[in-house]
Amino acid sequence: MEDFFKQNQHHWNTLTQVNINSAFYANDTFKLTLNSLCDTEQMWLGDVHGKSLLHLQCHFGQDTLSWQHKGAQCTGIDFADQAIAYAKSLAEELNLPAEFICCNVYDTCKHLNKTFDIVYTSYGTIGWLPDLNKWAAVVAQCLKPGGTFLIIDFHPVLWMLDNEMKMLQYPYFNVDPIIETNLGSYADRNAVIKTTNIGWNHSLSDIITALIDNGLKLEKFSEFDYSNYNCFKNTVQIDNGKYQIKNLQGVLPMMYAIKCSKPKLL
Repeated sequence: MEDFFKQNQHHWNTLTQVNINSAFYANDTFKLTLNSLCDTEQMWLGDVHGKSLLHLQCHFGQDTLSWQHKGAQCTGIDFADQAIAYAKSLAEELNLPAEFICCNVYDTCKHLNKTFDIVYTSYGTIGWLPDLNKWAAVVAQCLKPGGTFLIIDFHPVLWMLDNEMKMLQYPYFNVDPIIETNLGSYADRNAVIKTTNIGWNHSLSDIITALIDNGLKLEKFSEFDYSNYNCFKNTVQIDNGKYQIKNLQGVLPMMYAIKCSKPKLL
């Protein structure tokens, strides 16, 4: 398993160099607006001013810094050292005092001596983790009693499809690691890079059960028939900032959101 993590770390370090300069992430625009968040996560979390927020698997920090700009005191975690290095430099450049820590998400609690009002993760995260129970334990341990956890991610049904989004290729359930070699990045398909990555599919029941088994209370769950990002092949835009798979518009679920709370102490 350690070899899998090292391979994925190399994959994400390679993608980081492309993604920082991509039109997809629009870094120059972000430096002006200080907001990379979609409406979905902003509506689900609401006002974060004055709250502490832990962002798991934060990539190079745009969303973490966006929450920081909205008044939260943020800590971002990611295992790609080049992504975290850039996140720190971006925070300094923008004078946004978020903290960034480089570690495997499973080791998060070893690097923190505090808990948070909010734990947050989004868009393409838990598919890189083999064990959701271990992940949910980290979420629960990092939350204050009465705190909120939010995950917004791409729907696991999408990960059953091939890379062209035209046919079923993988099982819905977590049977075996899925090993793929890809050219380019989802943020720049023409980038001259070639990487191999390892992922794991997780059913919605696995995700929700892991959170409940680790003491969290399910507060809200929704599925969406669109993606907030145009990061898949063979898509069409149905609205400003909303994308669906061509010829499958309104047929496939493309995102889900789960909001949980940690019960207060008696």
